[in-house]
Amino acid sequence: MTSFALSLLCLAITLGLYYANKRLYRRFRKLPLMPLVFTPLLLVLMLVFGHISYQNYMGEAHWLLWLLGPATIAFAVPVYDNLAVIKRHWMSLSAGVVTANVVAVCSSVWLARVFTLSDEIQRSLAVRSVTTPFALAAAKPLGGQPELVALFVVVTGVFGMAVGDVLFMRLAIREGMAKGAGFGAASHGAGTARSYELGPQEGVVASLVMMLSGVTMVLVAPLVAWVMF
Repeated sequence: MTSFALSLLCLAITLGLYYANKRLYRRFRKLPLMPLVFTPLLLVLMLVFGHISYQNYMGEAHWLLWLLGPATIAFAVPVYDNLAVIKRHWMSLSAGVVTANVVAVCSSVWLARVFTLSDEIQRSLAVRSVTTPFALAAAKPLGGQPELVALFVVVTGVFGMAVGDVLFMRLAIREGMAKGAGFGAASHGAGTARSYELGPQEGVVASLVMMLSGVTMVLVAPLVAWVMF
């Protein structure tokens, strides 16, 4: 099989698995069966046991990664529809975004240094808490590796989405806006998807915080590179 044919096959399998997984999740609302969790796991197993290289897989599936940009911007629609909520809480939301970015970058880099990880991994981990399109843009001035950045972003999002509800329960956080802000700041796209399952207000706040965090990270990335590296 040629590389082009293999890439097309991988693309078809990816789409088929995703839509089948969505139908399965609608029927059985279990966290391990969420499309963002189960589908990537199946794809990794396919690549490993099928001895398919990452380059062959991404050959015709690269546009799926490109679609993350328009998909992220589409979150602006419900944000626009709920401007009144945002105007009432703009100060706390802004403070939360700044705090979340500072904590995410500093904790990621410092922990990476504690475990003596390579400089390339440190630079890639610095942007792990913002959604992929913004993370890839912010990683350029930092010198991060795009493949590592995408991996760390996905792992962060899925992990945050998985443990978020448990953390909110342990910390006795019941306010919808607080949950949405937490998911949006720490788990970006995956957390935002989970927030919309909790309620419209949670989803709107998560969308706003996710986008603001991403824009802020892109703008301050050169400063982060100068200060921390």
